[in-house]
Amino acid sequence: MAKHGLKNQSLANSGFVGFAERAAATLFFVFFPADCRICGSPLIKVSRLPVCKSCLLALRPLQGSYCSVCGEALHLPAYVLREDSNPSETYCGETRCQLCQRTDPPFERAVAYGSYDGALRDLIHLLKFQQVRPAAAVLGRMLAEAIANLEQAMPVGSIAVVPVPLYPRKQAQRGFNQAQMIARTALKQLSRPKRFDLCEGVLLRRRETGSQIGLTRHQRRENLRGAFAVSDTARIVNRDILLIDDVLTTGTTASECARVLLRAGAARVWVATVARTLKISDVISLSGNLPEDLADEESEDRVGMAAHG
Repeated sequence: MAKHGLKNQSLANSGFVGFAERAAATLFFVFFPADCRICGSPLIKVSRLPVCKSCLLALRPLQGSYCSVCGEALHLPAYVLREDSNPSETYCGETRCQLCQRTDPPFERAVAYGSYDGALRDLIHLLKFQQVRPAAAVLGRMLAEAIANLEQAMPVGSIAVVPVPLYPRKQAQRGFNQAQMIARTALKQLSRPKRFDLCEGVLLRRRETGSQIGLTRHQRRENLRGAFAVSDTARIVNRDILLIDDVLTTGTTASECARVLLRAGAARVWVATVARTLKISDVISLSGNLPEDLADEESEDRVGMAAHG
């Protein structure tokens, strides 16, 4: 009886301590209110993530028409009219951008949850550059949704999930690899370990690369050449790979990683990211024409990448 009494007293004390901590936190926010790290408005609710509800509600998935391979935005709606059909009839087959019609990328398909702008970009920056780790939980849920949409096109069986690695010195400075952290959260959300096998450390970044900002696509590809390597081919040989990253900008990093994984024996590579940059000025469609010089430059990059594989 004495033991039960002590146990109940201990539970009561712990409950009181928890209540006291919450009350103290509430009082702290009342007298020293924090601001949303995205929009700057005062936060009225205690949370580990310093982002207001309005900004979180602004995080919306992509809408519109996108290339069924690389995920780039398209001018045309999500259907193509057949020339021999009535105007009211639609065709719901795959829709590819003109570049993917010319040359296939080294990956099977790339998908993203949202556009890399606004509140989503700011939330990613909070994680990467301000070490606000609770942001990974929200970003992981978004990635899980993107993976669930991509899964419809993926084969049955176990999928090896490979996060894009950071160079060791950069990861030490940041304290974590954001792609790895988001991947863990997403797979926990999906809760299917037999389907998605997280393979950390399989892909390595063995060379520190400079900034990609301001480089042409060809320069980006050269900047990344030889930067990645596979540490254990046995874990990926003949397997389908799901490559994970926080952002897809031009697709150069994803393409280089895919090339390296394929050379090491992977069967196919798929790509899922939280966000992607939509090149609005370069948007192309099946009914439009990409300028010949740009189309040739893009195609040569993909062909060159395959040749070096």
